Amino acid sequence: MAGHAPPEGARMEPLVRVLPAGTELYRCHRETRAPGSFNPSHQHAFFDGDRFGATEQDPFSYLYAALDPVTALSEVLLRSVRFDGPSAQRRIPWARARMYCLSVLRTTTDLVLVDLMTAEGLAAVWQDSWLVDAEGDDYAKTRYWVRLIREHAADVQGLMWQSKRHRPREAIQLFGDRCGDGPLEPVAERTVRLCTEEGAAEARRLLGPVRATLSEREAAPGR
Repeated sequence: MAGHAPPEGARMEPLVRVLPAGTELYRCHRETRAPGSFNPSHQHAFFDGDRFGATEQDPFSYLYAALDPVTALSEVLLRSVRFDGPSAQRRIPWARARMYCLSVLRTTTDLVLVDLMTAEGLAAVWQDSWLVDAEGDDYAKTRYWVRLIREHAADVQGLMWQSKRHRPREAIQLFGDRCGDGPLEPVAERTVRLCTEEGAAEARRLLGPVRATLSEREAAPGR
């Protein structure tokens, strides 16, 4: 429903799902960012940016995660990667993948999320699958819709929707301004660094069933 404005005078009542304390989340993030840190950047209201990023009209920090490692990797690394070659695999360039880590986070408190996994959940926020499946050209509109959800549901702490790149698994966004202090505890010993041989091999193992892989690590100059 990309082309319609929200109904005037109506009260939105989103369906919610509680993520219990102790739930393990997986996050694919850049090496330069701490595993549990929220993204503080604000995006333009009309141009560039990601699906549910914060804007100056509603500035909040946020964090994307998933309930399983393949979803976390797929949401970050499989954007616009096509099936190619005799093996019909999606090949992620090493130069890109090496910038990322796959981290495990444990929730320290119950978190209340807007449930966008089903037609009923989407309808409750006056939407359909467009909200979670739209391509980049519509992200200004999807960012507006998150602002609308936040305006109508001041107590929710994030969103949960069906991953476009790893159906029907859950993708998650947490709102940093509503999750309190220390909502996530990193499990440091389980971090997978894709810049290492071991990390790349683990990423290949996880992504294999969805016909995706990392290209081989580039040799150092002169070798």
